[in-house]
Amino acid sequence: MEKGLENISELISLVLVLLVFLIVFDLSNRYLFSNGSIALQELEWHLFDTIMLSSLFFTLKHNGHVRVDIIYSKLSEKWKSYIDIISHIFFIIPFSILIIYFSYGFVELSFLQNEISPNPNGLEYRFIVKSLILFGFFLLIIQSILNITKIIKGLK
Repeated sequence: MEKGLENISELISLVLVLLVFLIVFDLSNRYLFSNGSIALQELEWHLFDTIMLSSLFFTLKHNGHVRVDIIYSKLSEKWKSYIDIISHIFFIIPFSILIIYFSYGFVELSFLQNEISPNPNGLEYRFIVKSLILFGFFLLIIQSILNITKIIKGLK
């Protein structure tokens, strides 16, 4: 399971590189040749959403998430482990489930309507980027469960 998540994070890093090239191309095209594109701008924020929503689990895996380090840093490793388990069970997983639950109808409606951009020459298939909400928080739940099992193994 962890290898699969690593593969996703490597794919997301390639999307980041693609986004950088796309932004440079779009800016060059717009300011040097006075030729802007709504579709390119929308693709930029679609790729940005893909990166942000699909990278939540990666941040959690590598302890890049926000926590109160003033207190946490002074605790023993055993107490840090207990706090991590509690935060996963009572905060991260329930919050992720709530996000999935409340965004499911939002994504489903977009899919059923075959939602497209309201902008002229905008992108189609907007439901794909909206479905990344479900995907990103599902991956976050999986990573949280993997972290809990790793912490418990470390306590034994």
